[in-house]
Amino acid sequence: MSKVVGLEAFDASLDADGIVILPPADARRTLEELASLGVEVQTTILDPWYNKGIGGTRDDYGVFILELLSLAAGVSQHVFLWGFPEIIARFVERIPPRLELVAWLTWYYKNSPSVIRGWRSSQNACLHLSRPGAKLFPQHFLNGAQKEKLAQGKLRYMPGPTSVIEEPLLCGFVGKSEQMGHPAQKPVAVFQKIILMTTKKNDLVLDPMSGAGTTGEAAKSLERRAILCDESEEYTRMSEERLGVARLGHSKSKAKGGPDRNRHRDPAIAGGLFDRHGK
Repeated sequence: MSKVVGLEAFDASLDADGIVILPPADARRTLEELASLGVEVQTTILDPWYNKGIGGTRDDYGVFILELLSLAAGVSQHVFLWGFPEIIARFVERIPPRLELVAWLTWYYKNSPSVIRGWRSSQNACLHLSRPGAKLFPQHFLNGAQKEKLAQGKLRYMPGPTSVIEEPLLCGFVGKSEQMGHPAQKPVAVFQKIILMTTKKNDLVLDPMSGAGTTGEAAKSLERRAILCDESEEYTRMSEERLGVARLGHSKSKAKGGPDRNRHRDPAIAGGLFDRHGK
């Protein structure tokens, strides 16, 4: 990235669109090059393939994730790691030294379409890690009455959001307007909550495994800025179409016209990929 586009083009894209889409690259390279450019972000979202089913498996998955966490800690105050509970649990006792555990978060969805016999999966897990002393913003979740009391100095304590995020799975007709065809796409509302908790307006969010570009859409809706990258050419194009932003080094006209959501649609999504395969 740094050799191809340089910091000038990077800054220009952020200023113009509030979003930078980098050319396809693996997450490790993205994190290393951002660090070499001196880029600092408030929050990094890591949503890797879950080492089962779609996305394949790798024998060094544990080492791979720990390396990503260490690299993310070098450029960001907060780091979120997504996965199935049985995958994520392995890393609770292996958090890199620069980070500490803030919370175990759960995304809960009632509309699990799985037809397996036994327990139907209806959750994803997320480790919220941060550098010591990294700031949280629970005030972003206050309702009108609470905000009024806060302004008057009468709010006795700052209530935070719960650690369970309940949003339906993007499946069938549910969230159809959001669906881009990525087999593990999460709802914008899920990412909005973790971005709200860890950032303020104009802060920078990084997603080096950006998939369908959900982080970019969530950040933009909250007046935050975002850096997106994915190693897949297909998913990079998907983000460009969804967000109307061309990757660095491409003309803006190539990203215009709005997303063709049906062109990418994966028919297996209706079958419950989160349950049977994972990301």
